[in-house]
Amino acid sequence: MLQSIKKNKQLRWILISIFALLILFRISLPYLVLNYVNKKLAELSEYYGHVKDIDMALIRGAYVIKDIKLVKIDNVKGTQKDTIPFFTSPVIDLSVEWRALLKGSVVGEIYVEDPVLNFVRGVHKNENVKADTADFKKLIKDLFPLTINHFEIMNGQIHYIDHAAKPMVDVALKDVTIKATNLSNVNDSNKLLPAHLQATGHAYGGNFTMNVDFDALNEIPTFDMNAELTELNLVLLNDLLRAYGNFEVTTGRFGLYTEFAAKNGEFGGYVKPLIKDIKVAIWKKDEKLKQVLWELIVGGAAELLKNNYSDQIGTKVSIKGKFDSPDANMWKAISYLLRNAFVHALKPSIDHSINIYKLEDDLNKTFLEKLFGKKKK
Repeated sequence: MLQSIKKNKQLRWILISIFALLILFRISLPYLVLNYVNKKLAELSEYYGHVKDIDMALIRGAYVIKDIKLVKIDNVKGTQKDTIPFFTSPVIDLSVEWRALLKGSVVGEIYVEDPVLNFVRGVHKNENVKADTADFKKLIKDLFPLTINHFEIMNGQIHYIDHAAKPMVDVALKDVTIKATNLSNVNDSNKLLPAHLQATGHAYGGNFTMNVDFDALNEIPTFDMNAELTELNLVLLNDLLRAYGNFEVTTGRFGLYTEFAAKNGEFGGYVKPLIKDIKVAIWKKDEKLKQVLWELIVGGAAELLKNNYSDQIGTKVSIKGKFDSPDANMWKAISYLLRNAFVHALKPSIDHSINIYKLEDDLNKTFLEKLFGKKKK
């Protein structure tokens, strides 16, 4: 009897000890994960990164990164080169995707709330993009070893900033939402382009939408994309126009329509920019004669190239080739510019002429292409 009581006491103390250790582990786990995350951020070669806090949600298999910040640094001096963070977000939620788990796939999902992405001219150069992208891919894999199947961004912002411009330029796409699904091909595995991405946003009174079908598992870019930006108010972009065009407008709306597709290392598509109801501001107070002449030239060119019936200036730039050697067809772009002005206006919409099976929307050469374009050998 005494021996049985003694064994029960020992078992009770063992269970209490295990329970206490589990509680201690649960309490210390966020601090351990926080140190791990900040250690991985410190290993980035081009950026300084820091996270303030980590929350754990073990029941749903998740952890939440709070207040993350990435800042571009100067590797030569070893100091921060950009005072504006490259990336910030108050909440990033990384978890197991339970819907996919029910289908037998152990994959993850990421939700990013209120992120801000800042591209600063002179700091984020084109030649660094490939190396930076590789670093970020490795970072995501280190922080979340599961294959990502679902990705969402809510209420994001993307800024382009140029401190050296006069006036200073800070243009932004706001209210950005991005939803990418089936990235690991859990569903529709027989489809050529099983993954889908949908994005929306707002910019200066205009609306942005984008839809992309793609193969996320293919190392060679394989996708079918269309996007449009409509009814952007150019008056709200006068700082940008003054900085890079040395003029401003009193009225004007801008639209952009584009389609691109890619397969087997090649891509094709077009960009169709349209400007409606534009009026260039001329003869402003205290302007020098040189500036007035420039505004007259810009305003005159706008009037000359405007379609009289639609009050629209527009063209269509066809771009195709390999990703390392793209070719923009400028003679066709000039032809479309003249056609819009003097023949018939381009449609303010996506043409639906590009897809994964058809990378060129118009095989017929224009007169200017035949006259001045490249000759095939």
